[in-house]
Amino acid sequence: MLEKFRIVVAGKGLGKSDRDWFPKIIANFAKFTRQSPHLPIQCNLPAILDFLRSMRDSQRPAWQRLQAARAISSYCDWILEVPLLDLIPVIEKLKDLKDRDFRGGVTVAKSSENVDQEETFGDIPEGHRHGEIGLISRSEAPIIQEVRKLMRIRHYSRRTELAYVGWIERFLAFLGTVPLEQSSEIEIREFLSDLAIVGNVAASTQNQAFSALLFLFREVLKREIEFLDSERAKRPERVPVVLTFEEVGSLFQHLGGRELLFARLLYGAGLRHYEGLRLRIKDVDFSARQLLIRDGKGAKDRVTVLPEIVVEDLRRQIESTRLQHDQDLAGGGGRVWLPYALARKYPSAESEFAWQYVFPATRLSLDPVTGIERRHHQNEAVFSKAILSAVRKSGIPKKVTPHTLRHSFATHLLQQGADIRTVQELLGHSDVSTTMIYTHVLNRPGLSVISPADRIREFEGRIR
Repeated sequence: MLEKFRIVVAGKGLGKSDRDWFPKIIANFAKFTRQSPHLPIQCNLPAILDFLRSMRDSQRPAWQRLQAARAISSYCDWILEVPLLDLIPVIEKLKDLKDRDFRGGVTVAKSSENVDQEETFGDIPEGHRHGEIGLISRSEAPIIQEVRKLMRIRHYSRRTELAYVGWIERFLAFLGTVPLEQSSEIEIREFLSDLAIVGNVAASTQNQAFSALLFLFREVLKREIEFLDSERAKRPERVPVVLTFEEVGSLFQHLGGRELLFARLLYGAGLRHYEGLRLRIKDVDFSARQLLIRDGKGAKDRVTVLPEIVVEDLRRQIESTRLQHDQDLAGGGGRVWLPYALARKYPSAESEFAWQYVFPATRLSLDPVTGIERRHHQNEAVFSKAILSAVRKSGIPKKVTPHTLRHSFATHLLQQGADIRTVQELLGHSDVSTTMIYTHVLNRPGLSVISPADRIREFEGRIR
């Protein structure tokens, strides 16, 4: 029955986390209730509540308990074909607890009798509210709290924090009953091997998990694991997908409005997707035709070109952002997230127009670290969906992502004769060897490199 559930889950269009973890959760539930996972698993409410309480007692966060409840509910619906309606209130309560966690609430159990009897007791002390550490939910395992605290003190990006915490939580789940303090090189190797063999993950994904465990053991636990210094998966060297000039033009014909402006900016300035999203008003220099990219990959700043073709549209976009910002200010808002401790150093800066994002979100949102309502930048999914639609309409037979426009920028510059060092600076690469991957364009017809096979006829003529 577990294998049948795994097959059903794979065909339901769920997110990757649910696809991976729903079958594992059911296997754990079967083990907890001493049932065979290969036979129909009986799912009665008291047993489910006991299972969820055990997760809570093991300091599993609310989002993991919610996922467990959803997995069991799905098993009842899809395999047993007996919807467990009594589980719906529990799921709704866990949703509320998860939302409180993301807002920084601290959830503490009131009673061991009912899993849904939990209460929010407030935030982290006021001294941390707007500081560099931010709100950290005490409902998470203490080790996860320590990981978050250290990463925020060292100014790791929110994206990296989410990724590392996710991998560390998966490692803790993999350990099962083995305490983290007693884990060793054996468990780490088994976990990474499981990712590669069972999970069939890419080398880059395995290396990200590796980096998360390296941070956990070396920086948080202060333990040296020798093999962690060298045990990295070898990433295959791949030539990047690049669009031709004609394909770029065709792609742009199927984009419009803000999406077209954004696409031209990524391609015309060689920006990473998130660099375009994080671009602020103050970092656009129309007079010098330059963009200042702050805190790019590797926490580096750089200057790149502002293409002439986007200047007027970009001016209009900024004016539209100004009108939105004025409305936010009039409504008592107008705040934007500031990096590190700038919000404390310059209290008024978060409401200044110069600090606003060029491409703001259409809705206000709560900062997951501080719980403050702000207008963040546009969600990354917006442009990703727009470019996928444009690729389908244009009939381009390539796998195109927003990053493909950056690859195309670098490749086309080299085709036009730009110096490799110049391209390196514009892309923000620390090492020119990273930029050298784009020299595959030298094999294109009409450029300086000529295959010796193409000169055989010349020598054949001399021999005759």
